This record gives sequence, C-alpha cells and structure tokens, in this order.
Amino acid sequence: MRGGDLARLALRNLREARLRNALTTVGIAVGAASLVAMLSVGVGLQHFARRRLARAGLFNSIVVTRKMNLRGYGRAYRFGKTAAGAPTRPLDQAARLQLEHLPGVLAVYPQVRFLSLVRYAGKSYTTLIAGVPPAARSGGSFSGLIGKYYSSPDAAQAILQMKFARVLNPHPRQLLGKTLTLRYAERQPLPARPGSGGAAGFAIIPKTQPLRIVGLAPRAPVFGLSGFFRGRVFLPQQLAEHLQIAQYSSLRDLVNGQGKGRNYGNLNVVTRGPGRVLPVEQAIKKMGFRAFSLMDATRRLRLVFALFDLLLGIFGSLALTVASLGIVNTLAMALLERRREIGILKALGAADGVVQRLFLAEAAVMGVVGGLAGVLLGRLLAALLNWGTNDYLARRHLPHVSIAQVPWWLGLGALAFALAVSLLAGWYPARRAARLDPVEALRYE
Repeated sequence: MRGGDLARLALRNLREARLRNALTTVGIAVGAASLVAMLSVGVGLQHFARRRLARAGLFNSIVVTRKMNLRGYGRAYRFGKTAAGAPTRPLDQAARLQLEHLPGVLAVYPQVRFLSLVRYAGKSYTTLIAGVPPAARSGGSFSGLIGKYYSSPDAAQAILQMKFARVLNPHPRQLLGKTLTLRYAERQPLPARPGSGGAAGFAIIPKTQPLRIVGLAPRAPVFGLSGFFRGRVFLPQQLAEHLQIAQYSSLRDLVNGQGKGRNYGNLNVVTRGPGRVLPVEQAIKKMGFRAFSLMDATRRLRLVFALFDLLLGIFGSLALTVASLGIVNTLAMALLERRREIGILKALGAADGVVQRLFLAEAAVMGVVGGLAGVLLGRLLAALLNWGTNDYLARRHLPHVSIAQVPWWLGLGALAFALAVSLLAGWYPARRAARLDPVEALRYE
C-alpha cells in the first residue's frame, strides 16, 4: 500500500469516530501547549538576563589590577613588591596605552568615583561623584533618562540621580539647564628636588568646577564590572579624569615611590565582544597584571538555566504524557470496533506491516494535528503571559520585559516531541492489530 493511500485511509478511519478522536487530539494539543508555554518562560528569562547583562557591559568587560602578594604582611611586606622583593609592574599611563593597543580591545578606562562637595542655590551637599564612560550610553545604562545626555565626552555637564535631584529641588525637572558647582581636591605633582633620590611628591589644591545639569537618571546606571555607578552626580569620563582628583591611591603611589606619574587602582577593559574576552584576558596576564572577567561565572549561569529548562520541560511534558494515554485508549477501542475490517484487509492480502503502519499513521495524524494546535496555543499563552506581566509592571512604573519567547526551534521541537509520543503510544495497539488472526477477526461480531 502506497503512502498516499495509507494517509487517506487513516484520515477516513479517524472521521468515523470524530468526537473520540477530536478529544484525543485536543489532549495532545493541551499537552504540547503546556510544554511550549513552560519552556518559553525559560527561554525568555535566559534572553532577558543575557540581554540585560550584555547591555550593561558585563560580558565583554575585564577588570585589570596590579599583582599584589600579601604573604608576610605585617612583617616584611612592602607595597608594590612580591615576597621575593621584586617590584611589580605599575598600572600607569604606559600600561593603559599598551592595553588599548591589544587586539580586540574597544576601550580602556579607569573607575573614577570620589566623595566631594556640591554647591547649589547657596547650599553645600556632600555626595558621591562618578565618571561615566562613553560606551555606557549605547549600553543602555541611562535608559529612561529625563533630559539629555552629555553633548561631548569632556563637556562640563552633569546627570543627577533622581533621589539626589529631589534633595536639591522638590521638583527635579526644574533643575534641567541650571548650574551647580563641584568643589574637589586636585592632585598637582611637584618637581623632584635635585639629589633627593626619591619620587616627586604632589600638592593638594582646592578647586571648583561649574557643571550644567542636563539630565536626570531615574535608576542607578550600571556598566561594566567596575562600573556600578553608585554615585549621585555623574560626569563624563574624560572630564572626571581631567580633574585629577586626589584619592587614596595617590597617597599609596607616593609611599610606593611612584608619585611621579599617573597610576591607577584598576582599569576596566572593554572588548569588542564576549568572544574576545578570553584571549584579551590571557594577554593581560602575560603583561604582568591580574585580570578578572565574568566568563567563568557565565558558565555556571548557563548550567543553572539548563537545569531550570530541564525542570520546566519535565513538568510541561507530563501533560503530553497523559495525553498519550488517550491515544492508547482511542486506538485500542478502534481495534475492537474494526476487527472485521482488519480481517478483510488481511484476507485480501494485506501484510502485518501494512496493518501496523495504518494504525501508526492514525496516531501520527493525531500527533501532528494536536502538536500544531498545541504550538499555536502555546504561543498564545506566552503572549498572554507577557501581556499580563507588562501590565503588572506598568502599574508600578517599571520597564516592559519579555519573559516568554517561542523561537522557531522550540515550536519545531514541541511538534516533533508530540509526534514521537503519539507514535510511541500507538505502537502497542498497532502491534496487536497486526497480530490478529484473519479467521478469528472475520468471525468477530
């Protein structure tokens, strides 16, 4: 019997008991829909987490620090030297330029964050100032920004955190376009005295910098591993570096005899993509620095999501497994009702394999139709889940998210799984039908 004839005969047999076969198909559709809906949550959460972390610059960031060996601390330990007494390489401007020229590196910048005074409307406020790298804008760190972003990387402009803006003015939007004054301590290097044999010192000079308020950040921006901007006033990165703020690292460098040049506590290296992180990190370590990235942590994160998807798949497939019992029941009843038909087929020369394929074809039709309907229903459930979640978030003035996604491979996989379960459930009734004795089948009333 040809495949086309087998399919037409299977469809005709399914139309004989429409209600029973329809209910079995609906059970398969519900099982497939539950599988698609549950797995879509796992897929959506993975995409959401990956997208947010990637936009925050966490997957393509490396934190570079000097090597510090703390063995012997309290006895013979000296800053900037290993246990053997060999000086470690300073993380200075020369090292920064070398890092910028590594293949695959997009940007290198220090973390600038300091406590300072801000004057506005005749009042002074002690607050935390943070520098913002240029890549933070494209990374979505200032999503929902009220006002404008910096006009240039070194503009004398500021973005205020919303909570701090409310401290300055109960109506924060009125601050846009106004000017506040930053009072800070500037580090000015001093020339080394002839014959001193030591490093040059530096002077601490009080300075002021007027800043025009251009934007308000409703949420704390995040970018890069060292770029958690726990600040209240945000400056462009180049401006923050140009101010030459005197910090604790300045004193440490002076004690270490490295007070002549610019030294950094750490540098954040941004690569051109997550795939460049490992080779760049290895190159940094060969230069004599310590490097840290989130690649190891993301491997563990992928393992967690894989286990999460496995659990969702198990619970989602339970409904489809229960639906397979309906296929067994439907085909077993069809076997009892069609024993004479099977006997006639065998008497006309139909082999056991033909009869078995006929029952398997009927199970496959129910699996394909139910699987297709289940995939469509699962997509509808995912859309309703996203709509309900975003409606809940909108009521609390939170950004929209997509927590359920149904990619093409998930729909195709659910359809294939539904077909496989249907064929497996139909195998036993088909096997019994193929083994019927035609004489006994013809005598059956």
